[in-house]
Amino acid sequence: MTERYVLDLREVDQTQVTVVGGKGAHLGGLSRIDGVRVPDGFCVTTDAFRRIMAEAPSIGDRLDQLSRSDPDDREAIRTLSARIRRTIEEVAIPADLVAAITSALARLGERTACAVRSSATAEDLPTSSFAGQQDTYLNVVGRTAVLRHISRCWASLFTERAVTYRQRNGIDHRTVHMAVVVQRMVFPHAAGVLFTADPVTGNRKVATVDAGFGLGEALVSGLVNPDVFTVRHGEVVTRSIAAKQRAVQALPDGGTRDVAIDPRRQRQPALTDAQVVRLVRLGRRIEAHFGRPQDIEWCLDDEGFQIVQSRPITTLFPIPESGDQENHVYVSVGHGQMMTDPMKPLGLSMWQLTAMVPMHEAGGRLFVDVTRRLASPASRAGLLKAMGRGDPLIRDALETVLDRDDFVPSLPDAAPGGPPAGGAPAPIETDPAIVTELIERSRASLAALERDLATKTGPALFDFLLEDFEEHKRVLSDPLSLQALMAGMEATWWLNDKLREWLGEKNAADTLTLSAPGNVTSQMGLALLDVADVIRPWPEVVAFLQGVEDEGFLDEGFLDELVKLPGGTEARDALESYLDRYGMRCVGEIDITRPRWRERPTTLVPAILDNVRNFEPGAAERHFERGRRMAREKERDVLSRLRALPDGDRKADEAKRMIDRVRTFIGYREYPKYGIVSRYFLYKRALLEEAGRLVRAHVLAEREDVFYLTFQEFHEAVRSHRVDGQLIQQRKDAFRSYHALTPPRVLTSDGEAVTGAYRRDDVPAGALIGLPVSAGTIEGRARVILDLTEADLEAGDILVTTFTDPSWSPLFVGIAGLVTEVGGLMTHGAVIAREYGLPAVVGVERATRLIRDGQRIRVHGTEGYVEILP
Repeated sequence: MTERYVLDLREVDQTQVTVVGGKGAHLGGLSRIDGVRVPDGFCVTTDAFRRIMAEAPSIGDRLDQLSRSDPDDREAIRTLSARIRRTIEEVAIPADLVAAITSALARLGERTACAVRSSATAEDLPTSSFAGQQDTYLNVVGRTAVLRHISRCWASLFTERAVTYRQRNGIDHRTVHMAVVVQRMVFPHAAGVLFTADPVTGNRKVATVDAGFGLGEALVSGLVNPDVFTVRHGEVVTRSIAAKQRAVQALPDGGTRDVAIDPRRQRQPALTDAQVVRLVRLGRRIEAHFGRPQDIEWCLDDEGFQIVQSRPITTLFPIPESGDQENHVYVSVGHGQMMTDPMKPLGLSMWQLTAMVPMHEAGGRLFVDVTRRLASPASRAGLLKAMGRGDPLIRDALETVLDRDDFVPSLPDAAPGGPPAGGAPAPIETDPAIVTELIERSRASLAALERDLATKTGPALFDFLLEDFEEHKRVLSDPLSLQALMAGMEATWWLNDKLREWLGEKNAADTLTLSAPGNVTSQMGLALLDVADVIRPWPEVVAFLQGVEDEGFLDEGFLDELVKLPGGTEARDALESYLDRYGMRCVGEIDITRPRWRERPTTLVPAILDNVRNFEPGAAERHFERGRRMAREKERDVLSRLRALPDGDRKADEAKRMIDRVRTFIGYREYPKYGIVSRYFLYKRALLEEAGRLVRAHVLAEREDVFYLTFQEFHEAVRSHRVDGQLIQQRKDAFRSYHALTPPRVLTSDGEAVTGAYRRDDVPAGALIGLPVSAGTIEGRARVILDLTEADLEAGDILVTTFTDPSWSPLFVGIAGLVTEVGGLMTHGAVIAREYGLPAVVGVERATRLIRDGQRIRVHGTEGYVEILP
């Protein structure tokens, strides 16, 4: 195919990113929209860039060096990228390429002032904007200057910030190419940016316009604050007019300069309201053309608005598809499940198929539509109460939405006589045999599943799984199980409420629940202490594990390597026994695609080594006994103080009944999740066997590719022996992009992310507010840990992280306190913190960014705030 070095902007559209880059493709698409003016121009294609790169063979070696460099080694990246840029700028542009560019320039006019703009093939894409990473040059006049600036644009593919961005996002430098857009220069009265959705809240019904005098560079560079207009339903609803003291203007002979604005004009708006509304109408047309909200750069000259760039707003959280035009309110599932990371498609679809309520996907996360429950006053009260107990920020966000007129329609209550929505199950006796029976039922169901799965393959496996998902739901909705769960939680709430009323003591139940029997998650953390006891006497085993931690040992054969060492057989047997009971767990375990401890046992090594270093033999039993003793002492103290009150015998008797009830049932709080994850691990092993068959049949490249198919698509692939490889790649790219998105607690169908707030004035200035979930105050070193495998804890450390699910429990035995960004009163981290007697505050917004690793902090687990100490 003959290379084309130059294309007129009107010849290209958004399908030609590989030829003219993201910016060029978008500008070409814009030029085809009726009523949208785009400055005339042409694109120097990626064929020209490749030709230039071929003229400098030394670049290949430097790209290899760059790819091998650490993204955090700024000095190496700065040096290498500067050399590559210098090499590209020094390449002489071949004569035929010069001729093609000169011809296109002549059509604009030889002395026409131009904007010369970089347009990379990985720029302005739906999932990554790369905004501002390559260069733009304004008011470039004459052939020689244009050619020189085109070379600079090619070289700007290797600016330090662009190189670092690609390396951090796993993008191969060789796969990205640079086109250059050359356009007729616009000399505007005003310029700025239009967002067709609110870039802060995400609301798709709200547009914002930033405007200033002169060229838009004044705003982009931060030289001036812009006028800001907010538009909703075709009307300007807010405006903020800035004092615009400076502007950037073009010089007659090329280049730009900033100039002072006449003081009499500084407070004048850069646009009238009518112009703002007209601009937003243009923006809506552009948004409709590209099919998603846009970040649009505009200029206003004598003839009206000209559009000089449009890119997708990549920071917006996607909206779940509803299939209608009604208003909807969605609550995050991840915030309740302690897993706000994105999930792969198989994980999402499996959770949807096994969940008790319909769930909607967006941005790799799941949401529940609560609109109807909010619309009915009776169900609304129950929903808000439940959300408030779990996560006060979700409740506040929902109340914020309800305060807005008419967003949630008001529906009549259900007819009297029916059961209340979400009503509590009937109470049960305080009998430990109930918990024993429930656990036995769960084990029997799992054993039957394991037997049946061993006999199923191919399409029959998927048909069987669909049937078993109903059994899964039956186990989850077992009335006796729900009664036991509620009994433990309600007894906890009763004790906290009544003991505060009668004795003035906050969170008394936190001590009364220490070392409660039967908590499978707290037992899991203590059991790893027992594993450390087996390993500690064997220095060669300890040294081997330290090598595993330092060098990233492969999981394959890890346990087999142990037996070659003195004490290795004992160590392996202890680990195998632990994995037999807990190997189905992992971080983010609600996503079936996440690697389990049984699949990746080296994940546990940092926690084991911390236990070996920080504890003496027998620590697990001592820890449990200490908690039980403290709970007994607290019980005697509370009952004694109650009996001294008026009507004290009755109060003490009621409290005793509730203490017995909470200690009987609160440990069971963790068991249903253990059962879910155990079941999921059996599903996963069967599905991976099926994926292996597809690999052997050359249908899939590797087993884990099925993680990017939904359950239904996987089923069809097994039936047809066909898979769309392009779909899998698109899903991988999308999944990678979802990591950059922060899921909101509450999301509306307008796209607005509603965060909620703690409305408190009883905390010290500068303190970080959260939810108190485990009483006590502790001061210590903050360890900000985002990945369980990077844990390196010492006695007295306070764990600060985004969220904790049960897989983090092995760390809890070695810390002094806990701070998380996500969580509620009865979520796993809170329950285990209380079990271990750790002061804990959860739901602290941006804790991992506001608290630095190594800082000293004070955690007020009774009052619900964190102080950063000098």
